[in-house]
Amino acid sequence: MGRSSTREEGARGAAEGPVPAHGHAHAKAREGRRRGASDGKTRKSRKKVKSGKIRALRWTASVLSLLILGTAGAGYLYYEYLNGKLKKEELNLGQDMADHKPNAAGQTPLNILLIGSDARDSKANQRLGGAKKTFGSAPLADVQMLVHLSADRSNISVVSMPRDTMLDIPECRDTKKDKTHPALTFAETNKSLGRGGPGCTVATWYKLTGIRIDHFMVIDFAGVVSMADAIGGVPVCVQENVHSLNSKGQGSHLKLKKGTTAVKGEQALQWLRTRYGFGDGTDLSRSRAQHMYMNSMVRELRKNTKLTDPNKLRKLAEAAIDSLTVSDTIEDVKALLDIGNSLKSVPTERITMTTMPNEYSKRPGFEAKVEPKPGDAEQLFQMIRDDVPLDGRGTSGKAKPKPSTQKPAEPTSDDPAAPADQVQVRVQNGTDGDGAPAARGRAAEITAALGAKGFTQAVATSVKNPRQTTVVRYATNDLEGDAQAVAKALGIPLTAVKKAAPGSGTNGITLIVGADWRTGDAFPQPKPKATGDDKAPEAANPLAGDDEGACMPIQPGFTW
Repeated sequence: MGRSSTREEGARGAAEGPVPAHGHAHAKAREGRRRGASDGKTRKSRKKVKSGKIRALRWTASVLSLLILGTAGAGYLYYEYLNGKLKKEELNLGQDMADHKPNAAGQTPLNILLIGSDARDSKANQRLGGAKKTFGSAPLADVQMLVHLSADRSNISVVSMPRDTMLDIPECRDTKKDKTHPALTFAETNKSLGRGGPGCTVATWYKLTGIRIDHFMVIDFAGVVSMADAIGGVPVCVQENVHSLNSKGQGSHLKLKKGTTAVKGEQALQWLRTRYGFGDGTDLSRSRAQHMYMNSMVRELRKNTKLTDPNKLRKLAEAAIDSLTVSDTIEDVKALLDIGNSLKSVPTERITMTTMPNEYSKRPGFEAKVEPKPGDAEQLFQMIRDDVPLDGRGTSGKAKPKPSTQKPAEPTSDDPAAPADQVQVRVQNGTDGDGAPAARGRAAEITAALGAKGFTQAVATSVKNPRQTTVVRYATNDLEGDAQAVAKALGIPLTAVKKAAPGSGTNGITLIVGADWRTGDAFPQPKPKATGDDKAPEAANPLAGDDEGACMPIQPGFTW
């Protein structure tokens, strides 16, 4: 996306891992490394790396922490020590979640929400940089990834959500402070973390996707660079020479030659931060580069013999524990190891990284933000709910999930709907939202369809309101239930029911028929995704874990 991070964060100290409570010798050695590496050239290069996206480190560390813990295996028998360092918070601060549907063999999937926090509430985090005014302020969930481990443990699907996604955040109860945070309408998803903790981010995901989340893990982790060093570097590829620096001084300062390079240390951090110079220069391109790095590092972790060194594994595991906050559904470190072992048992070719399909918002003042893309986003969410692999390979001959016979439950409003014949609805034609001529008479056609469903007070208007996607807007909270009833009557997903922004001029309930619904009385439903051999939609930009040929395209003007 074209907007920079909500919070600017520096790279200083990014290569320094946390000091174990009992590790005075470790701290002394680390101080020596810092002094030894601080020659003039290194200091100068570090100063250049301003406004670092440390969220990229935490994003990568999220999955890597699990893999490292799983790789460590029986080498870590001092569980009591590690258990004492494990921090926990409540899983869900919103509404209850529906249970998993078991497959034919009675197995259920495992869903883990990984959250990268930009918290500045400790000296260690403050040393990573960022504006001092952010120190101690409410944390933001700037990185959010849902890791889905299939019921039969044959494959992993990962869904990333862009940090500037605008959606509805439900009411969240902060049990630690005995405070209730009211629901938010059309708010940035990363604000959910500061509304009681990660349990509110879980509730927000569930409200949007209907996907049950079993655990969360919040990562506050500057040591991922040391992971890259420990395995000798992470191979990454660029299609041309690249230097991430523009005339305004913006960029990560990454400078690489065309082809594959094993990055580590500060260069690894630069890769994860790079937006200017990759693809089209947006955060979506940065996300793609992070996916490539993630897959490559997982491959290196699995094959690199250096990680059989117990001392290195111990240091990596302790750093991971120090940086981790988990849901109270994870009892102890052994439970973390079990999760890590389950994840690392999946072959890399069955790991699929995706980004939630999205589109830029058309709301005035929010053009740099994104919203879930109707159709494609729901298709991806349904595949996860139905435990369908995103790679199109089915379940490798193992027990396949049965096709869903019911539409997955969607989070609904607590506001009861009035009788259909008492609900007033204005219908507008916005079918020219994709640049094509508007479908004539659509407002009248949908008004008639509503009348047939009992909404006799629906009225077609002559107002033209171009939109790519259909939406139902309501002006006040007491109309939310009525608006959802209108959507349900026509098969419109509840994710398309939105509260109107203040000052938008919306009164009552307005249904805008978008370019995604040019014909028919019923809203077009996504193709069912429960056959076991379908792939993630192309809009999700899928990347396979074993794709060693992945190579980042370079933005014009950033070559040398």
